[in-house]
Amino acid sequence: MPPHHHRPSENSSENFIKAVYNLIQKTGESRISTNALADLLQIKAPSVTDMAQRLDETGLVDYVKYRGVALTLKGHQLALQILRRHRLIELYLVNELGYQLHEVHAEAEVLEHHVSERFIEALAHKLDNPDLDPHGDPIPNRDGMMIERNLQPLSQLSFNRVATVARIGIEQDEVLKLILQKGLCLGAQVTLLDHTPTDQTFTISVLGVETVISHQIAMVVLVEQ
Repeated sequence: MPPHHHRPSENSSENFIKAVYNLIQKTGESRISTNALADLLQIKAPSVTDMAQRLDETGLVDYVKYRGVALTLKGHQLALQILRRHRLIELYLVNELGYQLHEVHAEAEVLEHHVSERFIEALAHKLDNPDLDPHGDPIPNRDGMMIERNLQPLSQLSFNRVATVARIGIEQDEVLKLILQKGLCLGAQVTLLDHTPTDQTFTISVLGVETVISHQIAMVVLVEQ
């Protein structure tokens, strides 16, 4: 049977589209290399190329050999729908079902493929049409619009300026647990006290308690002043 008769599963298609979207946001590039997608999705480059070619046929991506993958308007709209699903589910798990922040990403990754649009809109209504998920990431509304905020990494904060933790830009369980153990939850007041360049550590005060964090944490905890 010719390969174009094999349709990729909805789950794998959606994960692929979401990966392209996330890399576009992260890199600022409009086209993403198949190697970068292979790394993020943890699949081999030929499988990425195969998926890209199939999704090109469905009109969700624009794939050009040696130049990589771009999202079409249709693909971009689908990516925002998937993000809306994922982030509303995460917020529901935390707010209504008592999940901890480090537990929600994996659960939402599974659930987002198996819920109807009616269910998602019911969640949005239940949660009073929220703007942000429990990581502080913006939730697209039904029209794909998201709030924009001017945030900066904790590492770039001026010394002795009080700021508010507004977003935690990481999903790895162990790092998230550590961030929360340090008291860096959304809404927490934080002050940068010192930076030690030799070992790339930062001394901070969170809710009046002094603690030391790594460069990695200081980069992924975003604050607003």
